[in-house]
Amino acid sequence: MDWILSISSTILIFIAAIFILVTVHELGHFLAAKFFKMRVDKFSIGFPPKIFGFKKGETEYVIGATPLGGYVQIAGMIDESMDDSFIDEEVKPDEFRSRPVWQRTVVILAGVIFNMILAVIIYTGMAFSYGDTVIPIESIDGVYIAEESVASQIGLQTGDKIIGVNGNKVQYFNQLFSPSDLTDRDLSFMVHRDGELITITTPPDFLDLINREGGFIDLNSTLPSKISRVMPGTPAEDAGLQDGDEIISANGERVSYWAEVVNIISNSDGETELEIRRGTDIINLSVTPDPETNQIGIQSYQAAELLDYEIRTFGAVQSVIIGFERTHDTFFGILKGIGRLFSGDISVRENLGGPVAIANITKEATDRGGMEGFWNITAFLSITLAIMNMLPIPALDGGHFMFLVYEGITRREPPPKVRMGLQQLGFIFLIGLFILITFNDILRTIGGS
Repeated sequence: MDWILSISSTILIFIAAIFILVTVHELGHFLAAKFFKMRVDKFSIGFPPKIFGFKKGETEYVIGATPLGGYVQIAGMIDESMDDSFIDEEVKPDEFRSRPVWQRTVVILAGVIFNMILAVIIYTGMAFSYGDTVIPIESIDGVYIAEESVASQIGLQTGDKIIGVNGNKVQYFNQLFSPSDLTDRDLSFMVHRDGELITITTPPDFLDLINREGGFIDLNSTLPSKISRVMPGTPAEDAGLQDGDEIISANGERVSYWAEVVNIISNSDGETELEIRRGTDIINLSVTPDPETNQIGIQSYQAAELLDYEIRTFGAVQSVIIGFERTHDTFFGILKGIGRLFSGDISVRENLGGPVAIANITKEATDRGGMEGFWNITAFLSITLAIMNMLPIPALDGGHFMFLVYEGITRREPPPKVRMGLQQLGFIFLIGLFILITFNDILRTIGGS
């Protein structure tokens, strides 16, 4: 029953996000067409079969059962509907093809523009409503780097203090992981190690490594080896451990981070020797992990209890500025990521996701961050949708735009039969790509589980 509820909630959250994105995108085309007095025959959210529809004025408004897109059918335009019945008819004044190139270009680009505007609005609203929770980089003494982890593979060591990215020092820990920086081809980190400033350069397949290993560095890597709570009736309580004790060595190894302690205890064979700092006293204790769980029954402090979080609040003007900054950063991060996919720097199979991946990511973001997480991923997907729609593939906005560029340069419209043929080829290509990506999603999901 739980898995049914989980799948149902994933589908509903996915549909909600896609409904918002598609509605805004198609609304851009619709309003632009109406502004230039073009006749809009149909405004559809979702593809057939039709669930619900009504006609108002000259336009039929439809909700389709396939929530993976939508379209605005503008009279006199060869589009996703593949309707070419008007080609041999006389051009009517309210048709798309009767308008000058610049007006048709605005209509084609309006969907993408609206998606970018939506991202700015969402990021602005989030900044105004939630503010920004940040951690000053000075408050973090260093990080724990597990053996064989991605961080270890690129050259980071336990105790390193990361202070900057791509040659620029940062003020907050959060700034180390911006989309624009992480997708940079020459990504590097500035690190303080033993009083020296060094640069750690990442390999070209760094993003693949993160996907494969399931992460890089998070706040849990910075938590000190201090016990928040000793669980009653556990080996830790029997051994004499107390709340507030700080573990300074385990089995003779000096430790500073909670993850170090967990790693040593979980890999110990039988009794573990611990050196404890309790107030001003140093105490030596022996503890034997539970043979079934290989744990001793201690809990760490939460990051919020130990790190110097700052809650930044923003006024209306500041929020708008942040909305544009986050949209800009995400936009160029996605662009660089796509560029690295095409250049072969990173794996298409591991980094390109379709509807299954989007649904899973949206559900995970919502589970972790509630409505803030949902809106965050929706803004990200809105920018992604804008970029993908501008790829020069017939049947996408980018394909229509290329036809208009050709017409603007040559002063003649491409032959309708050529456009229709390319449109059909583009549509077939997109269907094939959709099937391939979805199949890849399923394989990746099965492999991950």
